[in-house]
Amino acid sequence: MCTMGALKEDKLKSVLEAVPAGFVVDAPWLESHGVSRFLTRKYIESGWLDRLERGVFRRPAPQPVPLDWQTCLLSLQHIMNYPVHAGGSTALGLLGYIHHLPLGASRPAWLYGDDIPSWLARLQLDAPITTRTLSLFSEPDLGLTENKSASATTLPWGWAMRISSPERAILEALDELPEHESFHNLDMVFEGLATLSPRRLAALLNSCRKIKVRRLFFVFADRHKHSWRERLQAEEFDLGTGDRALVKGGKLHPRYRITVPPEFVQPIGETDGP
Repeated sequence: MCTMGALKEDKLKSVLEAVPAGFVVDAPWLESHGVSRFLTRKYIESGWLDRLERGVFRRPAPQPVPLDWQTCLLSLQHIMNYPVHAGGSTALGLLGYIHHLPLGASRPAWLYGDDIPSWLARLQLDAPITTRTLSLFSEPDLGLTENKSASATTLPWGWAMRISSPERAILEALDELPEHESFHNLDMVFEGLATLSPRRLAALLNSCRKIKVRRLFFVFADRHKHSWRERLQAEEFDLGTGDRALVKGGKLHPRYRITVPPEFVQPIGETDGP
């Protein structure tokens, strides 16, 4: 016969096997693994779990360290199996395309998913979290990849973070213009996007649901003239009709009919005249 003490130890063992030190789980995950609220309280009292927020718990790390957003995201992806990924400028930063930070600013972590738990916004993390749904693309998983950069090799148990590819990430970032991203910052990012895949770009542009994003993409692509631009024919994508007002006091782009900062009307190095 299994005693209550043996049952507690068995449930605890399953938690310790699934959750690395320092990582996070929520109450629904614990309950799905047979850990009741009563047992959860016992684990907290015994020091096996820390309570972060109502219904959110962390396995203590060997050395007390603040909870960072990357550990939280990996917990969501690999332990609790939430369909969420890092995208936009966050993915571009992880992939090495962003090398600067505004003075005194903390870059937000852009997370995308249709089922992101509400408790995420209440956690005290090392960066503010901004969430978005997957509505930008008709194929929600298109252009997702695993981060296999050098910084990812130190993650526990060989886990890789699910993030947007650079082709998807730049479209996600363009969607945030002009309120949450700046033309200047994305212009610097675009300068480094010389090796994008035109095949992946074409698939994502066709899946993209926003005319604004497609028009802005070609504004930047024409401006920077990377070699992959020659493989994409703007006329093959739905760019909509009519003029679009985006930037207050901006200038209407003569080809893509969207208002942008005046310097974005010509490719880099070209001017209106002498």
